[in-house]
Amino acid sequence: MNAATNALTPNLILYLMNEYHMDMTTGSNILYIWSATTNIAPVLAAFLADSFVGRFKMIGLGSVVTLVGMFLFWLTSVIPQARPPPCIGSNSICRSAEMFQLFFLCSSLGLVAIGAGAIKSSSLAFGSDQLKREVYQENARAIESYFSWYYAVYALSVLVSLTCLVYIQVNMGWALGFGAPVLLMLFSTLLIFLGNPFYVKLKPKSSLITGLIQVIVASYRNRCLRLSSQSEDMLYHQKKGSVIVLPSEKLRFLNKACIVQDPQLDLSPDGEATDPWRLCTVDQVEELKALLNVVPIWLTGAIMNINISQTSFPVLQATTMDRHIGSSFEIPAASFGIFAVIAAILWIVLYDRLVLPIASKLTGKPAHFSTKERMGFGMFLSFLSVLVMAVVEGVRRSIAIKEGYSDDPQSVIPMSAMWLLPQNCLGGFAEALNAIGQNEFYISEFPRSMSSVASALLGVGMGVASLLASFIMSTINELTRGGGQESWVSSNINKGHFDYYYLVLAGLSVVNLLCYIACSRAYGPCKGENREVIEED
Repeated sequence: MNAATNALTPNLILYLMNEYHMDMTTGSNILYIWSATTNIAPVLAAFLADSFVGRFKMIGLGSVVTLVGMFLFWLTSVIPQARPPPCIGSNSICRSAEMFQLFFLCSSLGLVAIGAGAIKSSSLAFGSDQLKREVYQENARAIESYFSWYYAVYALSVLVSLTCLVYIQVNMGWALGFGAPVLLMLFSTLLIFLGNPFYVKLKPKSSLITGLIQVIVASYRNRCLRLSSQSEDMLYHQKKGSVIVLPSEKLRFLNKACIVQDPQLDLSPDGEATDPWRLCTVDQVEELKALLNVVPIWLTGAIMNINISQTSFPVLQATTMDRHIGSSFEIPAASFGIFAVIAAILWIVLYDRLVLPIASKLTGKPAHFSTKERMGFGMFLSFLSVLVMAVVEGVRRSIAIKEGYSDDPQSVIPMSAMWLLPQNCLGGFAEALNAIGQNEFYISEFPRSMSSVASALLGVGMGVASLLASFIMSTINELTRGGGQESWVSSNINKGHFDYYYLVLAGLSVVNLLCYIACSRAYGPCKGENREVIEED
């Protein structure tokens, strides 16, 4: 399933520019919005799955919607009327796509994004539900092993997408290249429904997101209440079995949501709130506070992901470079992203096996890098990756102009595409460090009841990053193409100045890194860090 949906992304910018005659900015913005929808949709889908639909039905519905979307997208490659006619003559006179053709294209991509979001929202949690059967109760490592295999299979699916499926698209045509993922999606959808009788299906229950919204509403409705300087003087609504008795002093205005004004009116005989939209538990208030506390750090992570979301230009860049290995084999331009995936996997493997042992040997004591340290180092490597991209692109552009290819962005210049490996490897290391660090940070800082929110924050950050990337590219395009000048992000990358564009991203990365350091210090120590310091002393 992941292989099927991931197969559409790598070459999509080439498909939009060559078949739909879009310029670089328009095609990239479509990809950014599509990526944002794919990453943000799981939040709404998770809410619906947990509260109303159930995880299995959400996965099944998402699979069907994704299959329909991929089938419609495949039709754009086999029905000539679904896309503009080919360009005419040596002057490349090209007709833009008609409104219906754009609507058909965007509808198919939208269905894929919504369906993939629905699947992503519940697949990991639904798999863990299967291990809650009585036969697995005694094996504590079952769930741990499941998570490891889940991410391993996901990484494998990405590798298959960037190699086999991309190779089919490049060498066998769009129709077959987009048809293969449809068949894979059909096969996975059938497997899901064939396994229906054997699945453990938990019933939907109240969603955590609903509880967070209730705290906001209750604190607003109780805004006229006065808070005592001594928390012990107030009566707070406690969740049964909870160890949290009093709310914390941070963000005190939210404490109004859990103040019991009149026990006889506010509480039912069994101790529950008569109106959960006016009275919440202390646990609910603390969950919302935990979420709000990490927002500044989360924002810096989202801004860093702007660099990771730059998938369109690297493909165009690679098409103009010598991608041969030996005399016969040529790496597809869209497959160079595989080196970032390999770098991320290598970092994950080598971190425990090599990095920590060497660090321990050098310091003379067991070494450990905190989640915030790894996140910060990932941001620094992300800055280096876009800086290297700017330098390599500057060299590539100079060679293209020197060879007389200013007006021919399709020609291959005498420069090896292996020069793209450093930026891909740095980007892969950066993503592995920051993404894993973010996940561990949220999971360790949030209450256990918020584990689903913790796992969703990274995806939402990627969605926000895609929207910000679209805004930045559109703004730079508008600011730099005035006065008869070629836009920095021109479709003709030999006339554009993508090296300047990436220098802007590098500057943004430096500012973001400084903001992260400030936010990290303001946040204070993570849970468990104070205890480690005391033990060392």
